[in-house]
Amino acid sequence: MIVIAVFVITMIIGLPIAYVLGLAGLTHITVMGNNLLWTTVSEKMFGAGNNFSLLAIPMFVLVGELMGYGGITGRLVQFARAVLGHIRGGLAYVTVIVGVFLGALLGSANAEAALLGSTVYSELREDNYSVEFANCLIAAVSILGPIIPPSMIFIVYGVSAGVSVGELFFGGIIPGLLLALAYSIKIFLTARRKSTNWKVRERLSFKDVMIGFLKAAPSLTIPVVILGGILFAITSPTESAATATAMAIILGGVIYKKLKLKDLPKALLRTGVVTGGIMLIVAMANILGWTLALDQVPQTITETILGLTNSRVIFLLLINLLLLFVGCVMETVAAIIILVPVLLPAAQNFGVDPIHFGMIVSVNLVIGLLTPPIGIGLFTTSIVTGTPINRLIKPVWAWVAIAVLVLMFITYVPASVTFLPNLLFDKN
Repeated sequence: MIVIAVFVITMIIGLPIAYVLGLAGLTHITVMGNNLLWTTVSEKMFGAGNNFSLLAIPMFVLVGELMGYGGITGRLVQFARAVLGHIRGGLAYVTVIVGVFLGALLGSANAEAALLGSTVYSELREDNYSVEFANCLIAAVSILGPIIPPSMIFIVYGVSAGVSVGELFFGGIIPGLLLALAYSIKIFLTARRKSTNWKVRERLSFKDVMIGFLKAAPSLTIPVVILGGILFAITSPTESAATATAMAIILGGVIYKKLKLKDLPKALLRTGVVTGGIMLIVAMANILGWTLALDQVPQTITETILGLTNSRVIFLLLINLLLLFVGCVMETVAAIIILVPVLLPAAQNFGVDPIHFGMIVSVNLVIGLLTPPIGIGLFTTSIVTGTPINRLIKPVWAWVAIAVLVLMFITYVPASVTFLPNLLFDKN
């Protein structure tokens, strides 16, 4: 109870989540009363970050930064708009489609929200989309970033659960596309309302569409190289991240000629800050995770859950409710590191595949990026577009509900996650 009190109080007073986790872990050591544990704290912090798979995180962050400076996003928007601009709600569909492509390039909700907010929002407003709809659409689409592979949270889950990051990448493809489809259905239904006065652009000629495709085509090769390299065992996820970084530099600097040498220090600095924050969370969370394991808390929670129900359906529902709540109040990476060692054993007792469980955990926590009080994706969109956050809190719940419906589908239809990994990887 003392550890829980420290955790809750430090979060309420606004302490950064890394320090919240660290203080909770150190408090747990104090409560346990074993002074020898203090000699191992620094070793556990270092060991948490000393993992080759985590090297992919700064690489994918850098890819996102380089894309922003290299003008890659703008070309994707232009191509998608050339194809769909003449359809009612066309620019909203474009936002979703570009979000899918950016998800395959960035792996980060914050990066996607920032890029879409700076490139698409003004065009949405010009086409008479309301402030609330435009912002909520961008924020909702941004959570495709951590679901469509490659994904930083899949890397963190893979390390925490000891499962293949490559299989997680391919497991995220169908859930990500299902979420994009669900958003598109909402756009279609909204566009049919008589009160909607969204502009419809003139249909472009086939020649103009092809020109747009040729301009965007080089950008589309990055996800192909990333996933193809992993699938054919040419590169590991970490090596594919390095390859994607090199391609982003070549595309932005040589082919599109938008990325300048002066932009590199800014991109590297931003990458270092973001990566440093993530790694500090990883290190601090490992202290708490280690002490919880020593105190057999995961086993106790597993036994408690098993005592509540012997139904796999009810178990998965309880897990979803827990994770949706956690996602509303806790940072995603930290939540994965803390909860996966606790909940995965219970899930395996119910016969839940670790890859499937990883998707359940990831999608739950990613939905939290849309929801107050944390709602980092929503806050990022608000800041980039200059919209007061209080205008978005009510309308965003409709988009959250759509995401939850998709979550329920992938929870109770495991094949939606495991089909591609089982098909493409040797499971023997």
